Amino acid sequence: MDISIDKQLNILPVHIGKEIDSTDNIAKLILESESVCDGDILVIAQKIISKQEGRIVNLESVTPSLLAEGISSQYQKDPRIVELILRESKRIVRMARGVMIVETNHGFVCANAGVDESNAPPGHATLLPADSNRSAELIRKEILQMTKKNVAVIISDTFGRPFRLGQTNVAIGVSGMNSILDYAGTLDSFDKTLRVTAIAVADELSGAAELVMQKNTRCPVAIIRNYGFSSDNFSNNLIRPENEDLFR
Repeated sequence: MDISIDKQLNILPVHIGKEIDSTDNIAKLILESESVCDGDILVIAQKIISKQEGRIVNLESVTPSLLAEGISSQYQKDPRIVELILRESKRIVRMARGVMIVETNHGFVCANAGVDESNAPPGHATLLPADSNRSAELIRKEILQMTKKNVAVIISDTFGRPFRLGQTNVAIGVSGMNSILDYAGTLDSFDKTLRVTAIAVADELSGAAELVMQKNTRCPVAIIRNYGFSSDNFSNNLIRPENEDLFR
């Protein structure tokens, strides 16, 4: 599809009135709550993907390492949470004021490797999905099979941002659409050729969806309708290569 917004852009909340567990079919739950149309974009909160995929840990089962114990004593963090962060990380980028910024095994740079105790049972923590792109692809294919509708799927999570206050939702997994809208080679309004402008549309759509999803309304999914996205030369990679990153 060509990038266009010929109609009014709509963002529809999808409420799911139950706690997700490993026995649930997320695609089915979405379709039971809201119908989908060809060209819809489904933005799904990472937390329900993690719960469905069993990426939830009972902290009583975690034995902290000596490194986790040392970090926890310095930063007043639960050593079991620190241990999970270390297991989910390639490297520690920075630690300060009780926050651990790490590069996850997936390649994301974020706080605490996405290990999170919110919206989890007491004494438990959730981890990021092992492969969010695969998770998005599976749900997209299930919806296609159930409805014969072609949709795109974005798995989103809340990240902080360097140099900016507050958090915003970003895409950590994408299927069925290009994550980046690349304007390179096109002309601006003064007929100048654009060379480097590339918009992270999957992140922008994730942020827009969060406005209706929020954090405490049992609305872990949003449907974005009437955004004409591109799936040509499909790419879902949003992680900047290390050799292009000025901060690594």
